[in-house]
Amino acid sequence: MLMELRGSVALVTGGNGGLGQRICHALAKEGVHVAVMYAQSKDQAESVARELAATYQVNAAAFGCDITDGAAVEKLVADVTARFGRLDILINDAAFNKSVPFQDLDGLSMELWDKIMAVNLTGPMRLTKAVAPIMKAQGHGRIVNISSVAGLGPTGSSIAYAISKAGVIHLTKCMAVALAPETLVNCVAPGLLEGTRATANLRPEQVERSAASSLLGKPADKDDCADMVVTMCRTTTMTGQTIVIDSGRTFH
Repeated sequence: MLMELRGSVALVTGGNGGLGQRICHALAKEGVHVAVMYAQSKDQAESVARELAATYQVNAAAFGCDITDGAAVEKLVADVTARFGRLDILINDAAFNKSVPFQDLDGLSMELWDKIMAVNLTGPMRLTKAVAPIMKAQGHGRIVNISSVAGLGPTGSSIAYAISKAGVIHLTKCMAVALAPETLVNCVAPGLLEGTRATANLRPEQVERSAASSLLGKPADKDDCADMVVTMCRTTTMTGQTIVIDSGRTFH
């Protein structure tokens, strides 16, 4: 038996990004009300919320938050629950990256390491801790983390990014244990995606090489990833799992 999504409320961090927008649309299409969280792009996030409301007749609103700030995260969750009356789904999609070749250890400053870890790994931990009591009290909840194939092997835009995304995969497993049975926690690990800010930060030859080296010879599809997020929100028997969508490059 699958969970009924219509009428539930989702908080999507990075909801104004390339993949984040697709996730918002995929959830809203199922009748989910959506809180679109952004870090800086307020106009874009508000535009996404308006489009969701108009297209799918759901409630949608934009919320700004610096997920590296614990107090800001607590306020975000309080504001979302006040606005929508409940919170059923958390999608941890917000991320930061900057391309630094693995061999360039001097280029990977500790300041950059700290920022990538703060956004990509500690941010999802803060959000998960903030929503966990609400979901437990409701008797159900779904958390879906967005990792990367960089978290499964020494690839990606930088060592810090790869390690942060590996951490997200293990955070998924640990939180699945911590929050069972009320809240199910799963993870999507996309390969190269076209049309995202993360990909825009990569060198063109990196993008070309990555797509060409997949079994299917093309980038991963953002809608495929968004549909998997919806499946993970519906499930009642899958938790602690990471699904790779990368056109056939990574096998784990």
